[in-house]
Amino acid sequence: MPETYTYENNILRYEFRNNDFTNDLYKEFDHKATKLGLNSKIDDLLSGKVVNLTENQAAFHPKYRKNKGFINEFIKSNTDFASDTVFLKDEALNNFANEVAKSNAENIVSLGIGGSYEGPKLLIESLGHGEVLSTYKHYFITGSDRIELDEKLKKLDPKKTVFIVSSKSFTTDETIESLKDAIHWSGDMNKFIAITANKKEAQKFNFKHITEFDSEIGGRYSIWSRISFAAAFFAMPANHENTFDNFCLGGSIADSYLSDDEDYQKFVKMLAFSDIWFHNVKEKNTRAILSYDWKLRSLPNYFQQLEMESLGKRPNKNSEFKKTGQIIFGGYGPTAQHSYFQLLHQGTQNICADIILNKENKYNGLAYSQGITQARLLSEGASTLLKDEEIINGNVPVNLFIFDGIDAKKLGFLIATWEHRVFITSVMLQINPFDQFGVNAGKIYTKKYQADKG
Repeated sequence: MPETYTYENNILRYEFRNNDFTNDLYKEFDHKATKLGLNSKIDDLLSGKVVNLTENQAAFHPKYRKNKGFINEFIKSNTDFASDTVFLKDEALNNFANEVAKSNAENIVSLGIGGSYEGPKLLIESLGHGEVLSTYKHYFITGSDRIELDEKLKKLDPKKTVFIVSSKSFTTDETIESLKDAIHWSGDMNKFIAITANKKEAQKFNFKHITEFDSEIGGRYSIWSRISFAAAFFAMPANHENTFDNFCLGGSIADSYLSDDEDYQKFVKMLAFSDIWFHNVKEKNTRAILSYDWKLRSLPNYFQQLEMESLGKRPNKNSEFKKTGQIIFGGYGPTAQHSYFQLLHQGTQNICADIILNKENKYNGLAYSQGITQARLLSEGASTLLKDEEIINGNVPVNLFIFDGIDAKKLGFLIATWEHRVFITSVMLQINPFDQFGVNAGKIYTKKYQADKG
């Protein structure tokens, strides 16, 4: 491939700035992918077949972003697709919305951690008006430390505050501890709604409003489910349903491209193949993800969880690739430039970088210029007529994602594309991207420690 490989459609433009990963290498990886049955595994994922082999489950997140007519066809054919996912807004959400209106609520507090936090927060920041809204003020509480809860609630009126409690299992320690404190503070269960895949556990807290989603959608993929829709329902503008529909539409477009668009397939395989090659061959075990748009400032954190929880697995003894997921870190680009960019430009770490830009940010053309400049410096370096201490290393592989404006459809497309990147990587590494036994171990051994201590 040329020094700058590009892909472009009417949603984004992509540039790959590094000449190490050649077209011959791409063909070699593509041959390996064929031998591993990549296309059939993609079909299995998109059609709702079992792909989480360790837990014998499907991964149902793609179905949430398929158009409603397509979902209806699946229901008519008597598949395992749950009919209540055709409409994300159910009776419990409607009843809760009525309670919010009746109580003249001013504050929405979301309790949740991991995917139950990262997804809703990202959507509200990107597509709503941020945490401070024209109708409601929206707050997030993630942990079990009472100080976090006290700081968020101390200026709020319990009579004008409602709670969205999101937990797939409804046994997540941090969320349950926060919930207990919130119930004590509020004293009114009418002002709480539970969003979960485990209704039985939620019922133990006497919720008046409980809405469910599929158990076969992982937390880090739940941005497409009611977990995010509930936050969007209250936090987005008046046309929030259309906004969330367009978000899902963007993901659906990416899914359709993955099935039948050769240019897109090459683009997303390029991302996955080069990630593996740079990690396993070039010893680049760290990748920085940098967003140069304020509304997408939480995107690096979201992708960090998606990648490290999905690809942070023990290597498969049958795989030729013994290094699995990279270390992912990052943040808002303009801020990062004033901290760890020093190491990226002149340090000794072997890194890669993903840079996300919004070309049509009418409020901040500087951020776009900064992102383009940093991409060039990272990939090409700088040494001409410079003193030794001023030389910039260069030779950093950079994936550049450029948007002409950010909207719901474009964000949905990007997130689904990242999921495709992760899934293809997992197929090549022969690992399961849908379980998380490392995360579970922390929960199990914490309980053991507490039991032994007390």
